[in-house]
Amino acid sequence: MERVKAYDPDADEALINRAYVFSMQKHGTQKRASGDPYYSHPIEVAGILTDLHLDDETIATAILHDTIEDTLTTQEEIEAKFGANVARMVDGVTKLSKIEAQTESERAAENLRKFLLAMSGDIRVLLVKLADRLHNMRTLHFISNEAKRRRIAKETMDIYAPLAERIGMYEFMKEMQTLSFQHLEPEAYESISKRLEQLQAGGGDRIARIGSGLKLLLSRAGLDVDVTGREKHPYSIWKKMAERHISFEQLSDVMAFRVIVPTVEDCYRALGVIHRRWPMVPGRFKDYISTPKRNGYKSLHTSVIHNENMRIEIQIRTQEMHAQAEFGLAAHWAYKQGAATATPDTQAGWIRDLVEILDNADSPEELLEHTRMAMYQDRIFAFTPKGELYQLPKGATTVDFAYAVHTNLGNQAVGAKVNGRVVPLRTVIDNGDQVEILKSKAQEPEPGWLNFVITGKARAAIRRYVRQKERGETIALGRKFYDELVKRLPAQLGQDAMTQALKRLKLPDEAAMMEAVGRQSFSDAQVLEALMPGSTGSDLDNPAPPPQREAISIKGLTPGVAFALAECCHPVPGDRIVGLRRPNEPVLVHAIDCPRLSDGTDADWVDLAWGSKTEGGTARLSVIVKNEPGSLAVMAGILGAHKANILNIQLTHRDTAFHTNQVDIEVHDVQHLMRILAALRAADVISSAERV
Repeated sequence: MERVKAYDPDADEALINRAYVFSMQKHGTQKRASGDPYYSHPIEVAGILTDLHLDDETIATAILHDTIEDTLTTQEEIEAKFGANVARMVDGVTKLSKIEAQTESERAAENLRKFLLAMSGDIRVLLVKLADRLHNMRTLHFISNEAKRRRIAKETMDIYAPLAERIGMYEFMKEMQTLSFQHLEPEAYESISKRLEQLQAGGGDRIARIGSGLKLLLSRAGLDVDVTGREKHPYSIWKKMAERHISFEQLSDVMAFRVIVPTVEDCYRALGVIHRRWPMVPGRFKDYISTPKRNGYKSLHTSVIHNENMRIEIQIRTQEMHAQAEFGLAAHWAYKQGAATATPDTQAGWIRDLVEILDNADSPEELLEHTRMAMYQDRIFAFTPKGELYQLPKGATTVDFAYAVHTNLGNQAVGAKVNGRVVPLRTVIDNGDQVEILKSKAQEPEPGWLNFVITGKARAAIRRYVRQKERGETIALGRKFYDELVKRLPAQLGQDAMTQALKRLKLPDEAAMMEAVGRQSFSDAQVLEALMPGSTGSDLDNPAPPPQREAISIKGLTPGVAFALAECCHPVPGDRIVGLRRPNEPVLVHAIDCPRLSDGTDADWVDLAWGSKTEGGTARLSVIVKNEPGSLAVMAGILGAHKANILNIQLTHRDTAFHTNQVDIEVHDVQHLMRILAALRAADVISSAERV
């Protein structure tokens, strides 16, 4: 309370005291892995948040944050005693530990989904969660189960450290990364820590000496400065070693210095003084004052070759920028004004992106994948023609840019101009590019875009659109199948037949029925029996299995749509393929170089790829063998040795010296086929072997 009163004399002391007593009573005799009373953890979390000067409701939330999850307390009880805001925030921080989920990724995704939604309504939820995770990481070494320690550390590295970075809380981020690194790569952590200790012992007061010289240089130039120096933390060093493929000895910039000056003008003056004194390392200067990071971070970054013939990194900023850099969004928390909520409209755009990803994600794996994409990538800056600035991950394309501006713009993109030049949509944007998106209301997202977009927001939006379109096509297909099915019934259906059929098949509505029929989720007999019991003589509770499907899956087709592999070219898994779609016919799948494709002017062309189920296919070979005894046996022996089953063999041409045979064989994929052809060509009795 003393710490809270020191920065907020008007804080509600009674609220915080009630929360403290309530938490102690509810947690009772519970212990942490360290052996400490459990309630010591929420008190420590609240203590971390007092360093950020947060309001009384947030401090109370920190003290209560584990009561719903770890005790018999309910959200309604919290609301009755501490108010709606505190109850909502406690619920947002609470993990869904009791959720019924099939896999670890589903549990993680559901927890993340609920947490992000709560955070989007009140950013204080994120601040409490980050403080909670930080204290848990500080005490992680007390957990004896190594697998559990590694899982928590990886989750922290993948989700919580990037979240801290995204709102500019770099001190939180660095400590989380260091502690996670310690558990994920203990040998590397130990090695780098020892090297840093050796450097400190060998260099003596090197950091203090360089810092003093830097301050003296700037003071003599008439600048009022504060200079501090430090060594980079072990994870930062390890990451640089991995990225640059260098050893610790080759890493020259392990020291960083911070220069704090009164004004923005002084920042640039200090930069000029430093660059006049020491040579700058090319490519290492970044101006985050004129183009701030997306989380609001501002500073000048440069690296120079110091007198001691070593690189040092220097960050130059004002005191206000420094507060933002240390505590990020929390540095601007208006506790005196009693700000209660921070909605997506008043917060950084990345929160809006995360909420949109929540809406679009179709599976737990997709949610986790897109969220990590959105939070944890190096950034570049690009501009609209009106000069609006957007940050994107390195490698982003013009389509990623379009979705960053607005989802509808991404959906309608037909082309782009980069720096005034028309470019393909898959063009990768460089730092500082001006990007104009060309759009058309007739355009819609293409599945092929997923092959080159890299932002989570773009991938989520495209996948959602494709899913909706596929569902519409499947429903339309199911309607056709359904109309054919009902013609088999002995009598016309009554008005109530569909309602009763939906109940029997446990489907929510007619659209779901048509989708199920289109996907062949039920056999014909099941559908007919549900519509008119007794019409087929089958048992709805013990139905015959649905018809067997082809043992090959094709990407780019609506699930359930019939297809066939063209017999003119016999495509096998691994071939590049394209589909020809004609009305009331299965989609015919051809190899991309099939000469018969020129006949497909009356068909719709469909861009296809092999799916995950590729149990093989049929390849047709033309094999010319010598006309002598045993030649066919040699050919058959080679095919048998390569486990290629012969489906058909036909003599197509005969002359005195050679016979030409057309052979159909089963192969796993195109690589398997190439090995078979190479083996056939190597045999003395075989003149040639070619794929037809």
